[in-house]
This record gives sequence, structure tokens and C-alpha cells, in this order.
Amino acid sequence: MTTATAIIDISTLVTNDPSLGEGPLGLIQDAAVVIDGDRVAWVGESSKAPATDSRVDAGGRALLPGFVDSHSHVVFAGDRTQEFNARMSGRPYSAGGIRTTVAATRAASDQDLSANVAHYVREALRQGTTTMEIKSGYGLTSQDEARSLEIAAAHTDEVTFLGAHVVPPEFADDPAAYVDLVTGPMLDICAPHARWIDVFCEEGAFDGDQARAVLTAGVRHGLTPRVHANQLTRGPGVQLAVELGAASADHCTHLSDADVDALAQGDTVATLLPGAEFSTRSPYPDARRLLDAGATVALSPDCNPGSSFTSSMAFCVALAVREMRMTPDEAVWAATAGGARALRRTDVGRISPGARADLTLLDAPSHVHLAYRPGVPLVAAVWRGGELI
Repeated sequence: MTTATAIIDISTLVTNDPSLGEGPLGLIQDAAVVIDGDRVAWVGESSKAPATDSRVDAGGRALLPGFVDSHSHVVFAGDRTQEFNARMSGRPYSAGGIRTTVAATRAASDQDLSANVAHYVREALRQGTTTMEIKSGYGLTSQDEARSLEIAAAHTDEVTFLGAHVVPPEFADDPAAYVDLVTGPMLDICAPHARWIDVFCEEGAFDGDQARAVLTAGVRHGLTPRVHANQLTRGPGVQLAVELGAASADHCTHLSDADVDALAQGDTVATLLPGAEFSTRSPYPDARRLLDAGATVALSPDCNPGSSFTSSMAFCVALAVREMRMTPDEAVWAATAGGARALRRTDVGRISPGARADLTLLDAPSHVHLAYRPGVPLVAAVWRGGELI
């Protein structure tokens, strides 16, 4: 007995599988998708859809893969409204603001932190994000980082240990001792709860040698590297990420020609986070330069309480098109398949047989409307694992 459901009368279907349709997005017009359990079972023209138990009429609207957010910091407590207000009044962003959130997060209960995470995951899901990576990084003690990771793991499989976010105040006079803690006892207790290890390689955070020590220690514990790289200045982050085979180098705002070449020639995804530039009035990454060189680009909102307090991937798609010289097709690919590449996932970010049935229906006839109608809540329905949310 079949339990399959067909979604029919889709005006434009983004499959991200060029073998199924037109162009890199694998576009199919007047399409249908069949879901069986938590997987996509069939895609094609609506008139050819096989018989199923039930049908959902898309009403001539566009369907695309659920957004894949490969970079978020939603295990936190506290509020930094005053910092944002001051920055918008002329004070530049600096990494030191993270310590404000660290103090609030350490003081928060597990219940409050878990409720915060659940809130932001639901918020993102309502906006079409069906896969969300979540980092620690606001505890910066062994116990607080471990509990942050445990809380994150209750909401996602994509959990990242970011003990090397900044040096906490109690180690301000001895950052080397903090690196020893992160690469030793803290990593021992945190590694079992994470898939990834990350480091903020930046002036005011961790230099190249410190970042290398953190990432190589993580690799020895079975974690795969990611790197906060080249956000505020040119530095060694991108080169280190590529050298160590990191899944992604995130931010990539200030790049040399050598950085661009390294990303183009390696497997490390350049994850661009335009919400951070929007919220800090900083120069945007040059996505066009990366794409033209042949680098793989992903987009993420970088949801965090200090420098990018948004969970909206649609907003970032619009920013990428307007401010980073991406085409609408490129931006939608980066927000779906690009994010999946950054998480080394093949089961999400596409709508093709065998993929997870993570789908976003837009109240619009085309995916281009995500950039064409910025700020408009276009998500009409979301399926995650075949379940209509």
C-alpha cells in the first residue's frame, strides 16, 4: 500500500540536478514531485506524475529545496541591542563584543538555552530552512561548551565545536594557556558531541599558529575543520582552511588573489555571510570574483546575537544578488546546494530521487522572486523529511 504524496502544478521546480532539467538549477516547468516517506521518489512534468494516495496542488507556485544553513550561532543567552544601536551610530564592530554574550550564556540555565535554540530553529524553519548547523562558542569553559553542544545536538545533526571563538576574559593575560585548554581537556569533553571543529582565525581572536593547533587537535579527535576566515582583515584563515581540507572557509570578506586561487583549486567551500556585513556596515564579500574563479560558494545568515541577528536565508539571497553581484540562480543554488556542499551532505539541497524530502514552496511563480521581492515573506509551505510543517 503506497503512502506517497504528489505535489502537482508546480510552476517552476528547482531540483539542483542538471540531469533532470534546465541549467545548473535543473529547472523543470509545470512540474510535480512525489514524496514517499521522508524521501523524494519521483520528479518530472506534472502531467506525467504517477498515481499516489494523495495530492497537493501547488497552485502554480515555485518549489525549491529547503534552505541549508551551514553557519549559525544560536546557543546563547542575553541581548546586544545596545551594542547594535551604538554601532549604527558610528562605533565599528570588534570581536570583543562576543564576551558580552559569553557572560550571559554562562549564567543561563540549560532550559533557557534550549528554549532559545528551539525558538530560532523554528523561526528559520518557517522561513524555509530545513537543515541548520549550530555552533557552540559562547561558553568558553569545558563545561559550558559541552552543554552548549549537547543542547545543539538535540536540534540538529550538524554540531560544531567552537571553543576557539575568542579568548575569554579569565585568560586575557595568557592566551596560550587557553589554546592548551581548548586543544586538551575541553576538546576531550566536547568532541563526542560534535561533528565539526571551528576557529575564529582573526585579529583579536586567534592567529594562524593558534588556529592550526586547534584544528589539527580536532582532526585527531575525529572532527572535520571549518574556519571563520578573513572576515575583518586579510589573514591566514583561508589558506589554512584549504591546506587542512576544511569543509568551509566562512566569511571570506578580505581575500588576496592567492586566497581566491586556493578556494578555486581546492574542495573548501567559501561560505559567505552577508548578514554580517549588512549589520556592521562593512564591505560585502565579492562573490562574483569567487564564482568567476571557479570557487564553490554557499550562503548563510550567520544567525548570532552580535553581528548578524537574522535567520532569514531569503534576506541573504536578496543581499547576495544586490550587493555581491550574484545572479538569482547562483544565490538560490548557494543557499541550498551550496550549503549542502559546505556540510558535505548529498541528501539535502536538491530535489531528486533519493534525496530527503526537504522542500520549500514559495508564494510566487519563480525562485527569482526571492531577490525580486526582498523582505516579503514568500514561504507558503515547508516539508522537512516528508512532513508538512
